[in-house]
Amino acid sequence: MTTAPREADAITAPVRDAMARALELAGRGPRHGVNPQVGCVLLSPEGDVLAEGWHEGAGTPHAEVAALKALPRPELARGATAVVSLEPCNHHGRTGPCSVALIDAGVSRVVYAIPDPGVRSGDGGERMREAGLDVQQGLLADEAAETIRPWLTAMRLGRPFVTVKWASSLDGRAAAADGSSRWITGPAARADVHRRRADADAILVGTGTLLADDPELTARGADGLLAHQPAPVVVGRREVPATARVHAHPLPLRTFDGLDLHAMLRELFDAEVRSVLVEGGPTLASAFLAAGLADEVLVYLAPTLIGGPMTAVGDLGVESIGEQRRLVFTDLRRLGDDVLLIARPDASAPTKE
Repeated sequence: MTTAPREADAITAPVRDAMARALELAGRGPRHGVNPQVGCVLLSPEGDVLAEGWHEGAGTPHAEVAALKALPRPELARGATAVVSLEPCNHHGRTGPCSVALIDAGVSRVVYAIPDPGVRSGDGGERMREAGLDVQQGLLADEAAETIRPWLTAMRLGRPFVTVKWASSLDGRAAAADGSSRWITGPAARADVHRRRADADAILVGTGTLLADDPELTARGADGLLAHQPAPVVVGRREVPATARVHAHPLPLRTFDGLDLHAMLRELFDAEVRSVLVEGGPTLASAFLAAGLADEVLVYLAPTLIGGPMTAVGDLGVESIGEQRRLVFTDLRRLGDDVLLIARPDASAPTKE
């Protein structure tokens, strides 16, 4: 429930600035994991910043508690305003409910951007209202939703946020006629892929790609493995060889036959996977695209021509031009000699649960 602000509690410049700061703080937290990125700023009754906090990952204090702990003196919380990018949670998980922490600290007003869609974690705003706090929602809601779009999508649909990625030549080929594909793109593009792997909870490839390329499915930097590793997932009905390099991954390998992508995603969601990066190959990427299960598409485009039959995407079930799958570009970046195109389905083609 959204409450209309009373005249005395209208959104002031300090509160708006605090919300913009809370969104900036949220971005400091990890994009991977079961918890969202959240930032919090505590303001005095006069609008001065008292303390800040953000969520640093599963098992660590949530943003609101981190901000409360950052206060020079606990009593400064009494009568303060908490400005939070996401509705304070309302359940006991690895940590206690933030709504109760704010109530117990003596905060008098809470302004948050978007409601928590979690069945167990939601309704913190109502709990605080019942305790007598002035609670408002909706400030910079669109910006906040974009900040945690993968997590929000996962929680609203009950499945992980799906990013489908491929690298191709200008003419849309992902490999040469003999199947060789290393390397189409340059080192800057490949480094960007590894950074994105480190932001994902899981990385998916088909058995065709696994048998052809024998990938490690790890996130690597110049100095070796990055701090966070995506869980390796292989999809297909062919057996993973005992000698495959993926067995050396620091996380256990999971395999699925791929016959029911929806069921696979639900199982991964139940295992606390909130984002997956689908890396290949064309058969698996096409299956997710055809099923309407791609929330984001990453295309690393190299200035080269290959020709031949090895296209980056196969049959999508599009029989006429009127059935084409429309996307909206959200970003375009130069990565060395290559270009990264980022797109998502437009509003007329929503992705599915």
